[in-house]
Amino acid sequence: MDEAIETPQKTFTCQLCGLSSPFTYYGQKPPNTRAIVLLEECFVTKDPFSPEKDKFLVLGSTCSLCSLCVCVSSDCSLFYTKRFCMQCVNKHLDQFPQQIQAELTKKQSSKAAVS
Repeated sequence: MDEAIETPQKTFTCQLCGLSSPFTYYGQKPPNTRAIVLLEECFVTKDPFSPEKDKFLVLGSTCSLCSLCVCVSSDCSLFYTKRFCMQCVNKHLDQFPQQIQAELTKKQSSKAAVS
C-alpha cells in the first residue's frame, strides 16, 4: 500500500490506553514535508505547537503482529524494525535482542518500585 491517504476529520484511538486525537494523514510520507519518509505507516497530525506547515506529530501505528492500533507511548508500543504493541512484546519477549529485553525488564522493575 504505497499510496498516501489524506484524511481530515478522522480520529486515531490507541486500543491500549485510549488516547484519542484527530489525525490528518496516514502513511509514510506526511504532506508538506521535505524529503521525510517514515519507517512505518503512521497516523500523523499537524503539530499544533508550531506555526510551520511542515511540522507534524506521529500519534501511532498498528502492531505488525496483531494489527492493534497503538500510540507511540513506551507504555503501549515499541518500535524495533517494526511497531509492536506491548502485549505482543511481552508475549514474544524472548525473540527480541538481549539489549531490548534488558531495557524492558529495567523499565518494568522501576514501574513496580513506584507503584
